[in-house]
Amino acid sequence: MTQIEQILQCEKKLTEAMKTNDTKALDELLYDNLVFIIPTGQLITKAMDMENYRLGRMTISEIVADDPIINTIDDISTVIVTMHLKGKYDGRTIDGKYKYLRVWKLFDDSWKVIAGSACIAQLN
Repeated sequence: MTQIEQILQCEKKLTEAMKTNDTKALDELLYDNLVFIIPTGQLITKAMDMENYRLGRMTISEIVADDPIINTIDDISTVIVTMHLKGKYDGRTIDGKYKYLRVWKLFDDSWKVIAGSACIAQLN
């Protein structure tokens, strides 16, 4: 399997874990020292993200990824993807398109997201 195929597989696992609130899979896919900028501009960590899913603050009813752009350099891959999201975050409705940037790094035999950000592309 090529590196791009591996990253596409990881992206699919991540998307499914987000939708099903699978904290075990999220824990495996996210680097312990992850930093991520959410659409509000707030910087969150893996611990904060995991807590949001564990406590039900983040619930996703629909998620569709379109047109991923993947670049690879050695053991690092970047992904830019448009995500169509519907759900709730901290009681607020989510319904729109978001642009995500994720940085994946290979650790031994597993890929993990080490950094990322999301911004609003279009609200419905």
